[in-house]
Amino acid sequence: MRAADVMVTSVITVRSDTSVREIAETLLANRISAVPVLDKAGNMVGIVSEGDLIHRVEVGTERHNSWWLEFMAGKQTLAHEFIKSHARQAADLMTRNVITVKADTPLGELASLLEKHRIKRVPVVDDSGKIIGIVSRANLVQALINLRQEITSDKTIGDSALRGNILAQLESEPWWPGGVEITVHNGDVELWGIVESQVQKDAIRVAIEVMPGVRTISDNLSVQQRVQHTL
Repeated sequence: MRAADVMVTSVITVRSDTSVREIAETLLANRISAVPVLDKAGNMVGIVSEGDLIHRVEVGTERHNSWWLEFMAGKQTLAHEFIKSHARQAADLMTRNVITVKADTPLGELASLLEKHRIKRVPVVDDSGKIIGIVSRANLVQALINLRQEITSDKTIGDSALRGNILAQLESEPWWPGGVEITVHNGDVELWGIVESQVQKDAIRVAIEVMPGVRTISDNLSVQQRVQHTL
């Protein structure tokens, strides 16, 4: 799956001159945590999130640093904090270097971006840089739900084919120990044999659980750590 498969296309945006109050009202009214900022030509120039509205002078939540923190922070950082707490419009408040993805970005890559940069959503842009959608963490969770529903609704797979699929998946994994007996009857899977650790045993079970067509698993695997002999 790719960004285009899960993105929200009806993206709520604001303009560069939108007031802080209007931005806050937009976030609350639409139950969203961030909003892209567009210029007069409709190009995305930034994004404003809830985090940008936390430390505001109007409600007395602006930062009050001790003298030594101010000394350590430096004038540039202090000036930036002042703007964040006093700015009246989106252009002064927004984050300018916005991380974006294309519609064909794989979900795995997209999830890694969210995690790496500790962000909750990422705009999707076309080749000209115009915003065409947005993907949030919630959209990825919803995609997981939808995918599981599709798998559940798949037609029944024959026992022989299912066993072949299970073996092919397990044998492709670097942690697969081999030597495990697998039987399948009406979608019910039975496992017999010896593995080297509980983690290995759990990994085998999880790998089989997510296979389409599996109904139940009877896990009879035993854990027996390999003893290394030294001369």
